[in-house]
Amino acid sequence: MVQGTGSHSGKTLLAAALCRLFSRSGYRVAPFKAQNMSLNSSVTKDGAEISRAQAFQAFAAGVEAAADMNPILLKPKDTKTCQVIVQGRPRADLDYRQYTANFALTKGLEAVRDSYSRLASSFDVVVIEGAGCPAEVNLKRYDIANMRIAEMARAPVILVGNIDRGGVFAGLVGTISLLSKRERARVKGLVINNLRGDSTLLKPGIKIVQKATGKRVLGVIPHIPNLTLPQEDSVSLRDHTPSNLGRFEIAVVRLPRISNFTDFDPLCMIEDFKLRYVSFPSELGLPDLIILPGTKNTMSDLKWLMTEGLGAEILKLSKAEVPIIGICGGFQMLGKTVVDRKGIEDGLQTVQAGLSLLDITTEFEEYSKLTRRVSALAVGGGPILGQAGGSVVEGYEIHMGRTLLGPDARPAFKILDDKREEAFDGAVDSSGLVFGTYIHGLFDRPPMSEALLRYLALKKGLEPRTQDFRPVSQSWASSISLVADVVSRSLDILEIYRIVGLDPESVPETPDRESLSEPC
Repeated sequence: MVQGTGSHSGKTLLAAALCRLFSRSGYRVAPFKAQNMSLNSSVTKDGAEISRAQAFQAFAAGVEAAADMNPILLKPKDTKTCQVIVQGRPRADLDYRQYTANFALTKGLEAVRDSYSRLASSFDVVVIEGAGCPAEVNLKRYDIANMRIAEMARAPVILVGNIDRGGVFAGLVGTISLLSKRERARVKGLVINNLRGDSTLLKPGIKIVQKATGKRVLGVIPHIPNLTLPQEDSVSLRDHTPSNLGRFEIAVVRLPRISNFTDFDPLCMIEDFKLRYVSFPSELGLPDLIILPGTKNTMSDLKWLMTEGLGAEILKLSKAEVPIIGICGGFQMLGKTVVDRKGIEDGLQTVQAGLSLLDITTEFEEYSKLTRRVSALAVGGGPILGQAGGSVVEGYEIHMGRTLLGPDARPAFKILDDKREEAFDGAVDSSGLVFGTYIHGLFDRPPMSEALLRYLALKKGLEPRTQDFRPVSQSWASSISLVADVVSRSLDILEIYRIVGLDPESVPETPDRESLSEPC
């Protein structure tokens, strides 16, 4: 089990790297995180919703993602309430007190045990990721993501801290000191992550940490630049800087409850695109394209959009023929009205006006959610979708609500893997400059990214530059292989194999592997 001194310590990436390394050694590996809180989710082959992080770790392990890898997913709807996804399906909206009093240690822990048991019986190795910090003493009684799970799985623990955020020595020592004696015994080693600089400068601190904790520091992982990896939650957007110095500027509205913003990672990889996130009308400027992303709460974020003045600014830019794309909740916002007569979104029975850029109406009729992987054909025509005409896009849907098209809207995509003959998705207006879709991962494969580039270049009378269009999964594969190589060189990987109970002789060869036979 990989635990951390806090959020963004490097747990997710270290767990993914170990999944890749153990898989290279010939073991069948599964990731596992009992409880994850994230608005970046993914859909498994059988339509279950799990965290994007565990789906990526499954990718790193070379196995198909499954609901059991993330039995509990918490999706924040506001500052107090989360939608609770249990083994891939929405169960209920609960606040913290309801969750801890009526769910966590009963039905929640039961689901966790069931899922872990199935994985453990099907795989050689299960790499477990903790959540936050195991020493959150105010929350520990109800913690079903850290030491309680390590005990359940009888798993040795590696504790990782992020030196880039400062306080790593205090974090490691403090975390160990706040654990019980039994829990401390389960921690078999410490890792310092994300160092920018000379690791020899850490030696005095490492000696102090090892003496104070009685735990060996297994190594220091350096900062690895220019990785293409999916982020787990919107905290990472605080560090986002506009990608590239491209000729075409894309503005993504950073909604308060933005979800699945990994949809836009592939656009950041294209040299001609400069992607930035905006929260205020003054930041919008005059981009070449505006994207309204997904959200966990369409009603609340639509109200915010209008109240903050971003809605009015988007309408002005639309009149100036700036193209606008809406994805999932952003698609719903582009319509005339969003109707929630049962209070499914936020407990309030509401009918709210949208941006009216598309002749559509969305209604939330039931709590159930549509989650599925899809293949679709761009059929909407117009200057943007027409560039992708005849091309197949692949992605996934995760949404509540049903959207109906009016006479002035036409479908944007035709769903190919739906048994119904007339299965369509999304909508596009008469100009073709405004369209929306429920399909996440729209840009993960080349067709739509290429279509955007061709349209924007044509609009400005420019020639599209030669770009390296490729599925984002290829970039993920290259990045996680690089991380696995760096982890293998930087840590005492032989000792980690011994800690896990694997044959050290099965450690895969790594290019330019350094000798780590001596302790730090």
